[in-house]
Amino acid sequence: MNNKEFITQLAKTMNSTQKQTATVFSCFVDAVVEQLSNGDSVTLGNLGQLEVRRKEQRKIVNPTTKKTMLVPPKLVLNFKPSSSLKSKLKEV
Repeated sequence: MNNKEFITQLAKTMNSTQKQTATVFSCFVDAVVEQLSNGDSVTLGNLGQLEVRRKEQRKIVNPTTKKTMLVPPKLVLNFKPSSSLKSKLKEV
């Protein structure tokens, strides 16, 4: 399901226009991104928790050349599904 299909489905569920739904969804995404960029985690009800984690610098070895390289530190997005989501997916 792409973004347009999702907004269409959500608009039907909310009995709202697609334009209004797209605006609400855009504001929701902006709020989530703002919280994550501030270093806070975001818990989404029965969906799960989003958080940004910092991966430290590490060494890796290229298996073909046996050359050691450094991977710079970076931020990664982590999603932990809720137990209700896990149980619903197991039923499918």
